[in-house]
Amino acid sequence: METMLGSLDSCKPSNNNVGCPPQNGSVNSVQDSHPPSTIASPDATLGRHLAHRLVQIGVNDVFSVPGDFNLTLLDHLIAEPGLNNIGCCNELNAGYAADGYARSRGVGACVVTFTVGGLSVLNAIAGAYSENLPIICIVGGPNTNDYGTNRILHHTIGLPDFSQELRCFQPVTCFQALVNNLEDAHELIDRAISTALKESKPVYISISCNLPGIPHPTFSREPIPFALSPRLSNKMGLDAAVEATAAFLNKAVKPVMVGGPKLRVAKACEAFVELADACGYALGVMPSAKGLVPEYHPHFIGTYWGAVGTSFCAEIVESADAYLFAGPIFNDYSSVGYSLLLKKEKAIIVQPDRVVVANGPAFGCVLMKDFLSSLAKRLNHNTTAYENYHRIYVPEGQPLKCEPNEPLRVNVLFQHIQKMLSGGSAVIAETGDSWFNCQKLKLPEGCGYEFQMQYGSIGWSVGATLGYAQSVPNKRVIACIGDGSFQVTAQDISTMIRCGQKTIIFLINNGGYTIEVEIHDGPYNVIKNWNYTGLVDAIHNGEGKCWTAKVRTEEELTGAIETATGEKKDCLCFIEVIVHKDDTSKELLEWGSRVSAANSRPPNPQ
Repeated sequence: METMLGSLDSCKPSNNNVGCPPQNGSVNSVQDSHPPSTIASPDATLGRHLAHRLVQIGVNDVFSVPGDFNLTLLDHLIAEPGLNNIGCCNELNAGYAADGYARSRGVGACVVTFTVGGLSVLNAIAGAYSENLPIICIVGGPNTNDYGTNRILHHTIGLPDFSQELRCFQPVTCFQALVNNLEDAHELIDRAISTALKESKPVYISISCNLPGIPHPTFSREPIPFALSPRLSNKMGLDAAVEATAAFLNKAVKPVMVGGPKLRVAKACEAFVELADACGYALGVMPSAKGLVPEYHPHFIGTYWGAVGTSFCAEIVESADAYLFAGPIFNDYSSVGYSLLLKKEKAIIVQPDRVVVANGPAFGCVLMKDFLSSLAKRLNHNTTAYENYHRIYVPEGQPLKCEPNEPLRVNVLFQHIQKMLSGGSAVIAETGDSWFNCQKLKLPEGCGYEFQMQYGSIGWSVGATLGYAQSVPNKRVIACIGDGSFQVTAQDISTMIRCGQKTIIFLINNGGYTIEVEIHDGPYNVIKNWNYTGLVDAIHNGEGKCWTAKVRTEEELTGAIETATGEKKDCLCFIEVIVHKDDTSKELLEWGSRVSAANSRPPNPQ
């Protein structure tokens, strides 16, 4: 059985499908079934093949930083009509941009140069690996004649061994292709890209700098679109897992269900909602899965994040006598310093290809989407937990209204951001207090939402905003970024302006690394204050559409938002919000204390 690969993010609307319909029915091979001509045409090149492949899988924008080892390759990529080259200010941001792009399109790509570029992009690729995002990381490598010569090349650490970069990428990619021979280049490139799509992880492709423009018979025709064999559930295992889970949940009095971040990689969001509709359980979401589960669902009770989640959500989840977690990641951050009050004997844990029933049996080779859809047909309708939630629920209070010219408070800022959201918007939340403030936003239908919780790399959001906005030109992206994070990756505001993006960036200036302050304070958490609007104005330099504002009061904020959404709606809008250094969400205060306690546990006696 074959299937064409659609968008890898079936949980959210995508602009392009990943993969194209096969020609003449389904095919098993990504190679041409007819022998190529022994005389290659002038355009039958590796560079052209790679460009075509990227367009085929849904990549229309590639994020790059030029270097002498990748320049010829870039020539061939920009010659492809369906491929737009986005030159970034540094490799780290190029990787973050590919990450943001992949969250919407299902796959992203970046191109850097050998070692000096590869090691710079490595951190972004590691983050994408942790978040199960397929990124094609392409590196322009050494000339084929330099391999095995004992020569020392520039951009390296000064050893004749060229494998350092490859070895660094091995732990954070699911496949590595070293292309320094045209004979197997076609095979290696296709295998790398198809592996990224199948595994939903980044891959590394190094292409020798003297190969992209040389014609070769293996590239003599248009590449056949990928047709990837779908992963299938073991029918016997699926039936057994559903039987055991239904028996467990149907005898529960007040069961609940919680969605986790691996719903995305399992392509099971629709199946999760199908189950919620069928069973009537109270429906929560882990913080790192926000945006994957519809918050307008009638039984949605909010974010389950222990002591710092949505009010009344943890109480309902942790008092349930059974809970189904679909695609969870329980780390020290999502568990609030290991303080969740969950019991294994009450839990059904559903991973992308595995189901574990309480302290009882485990079932492998069972795909999450198949399991959830089948389970929906077997569960009794039970709304007890949601009815309990409805009984104890008390509407949230509103922030105190600012007095005229009173310094702006963060909770007032996010009250105004909430009013800006619609189906035509998307939110990018930077690591830090924006995690907690954005988590409380109520997402209308169609509103996108992304943040990087597992890896939690500060500065991620600048590049990710660039990539995400490039992939969804029909949406207005709203990015919430702290001043400390912004200082790490600020340069690619330049690329946003050059690309004509119309993002609204709220730069929250509170004078330091606030999230670190609440975990463990020290003088190292204080940063040099910048004139952020002045910096962006200098980057703008009169070229492109950009508007900035610095606000200190609610009145100034209201005016800035009116301008950004009205007169300047076609511009990149950068709003610097000045707030007190100790003005944080109550959730960050609680979370920071618990994570600090977890970090400072003394060594166990030996």
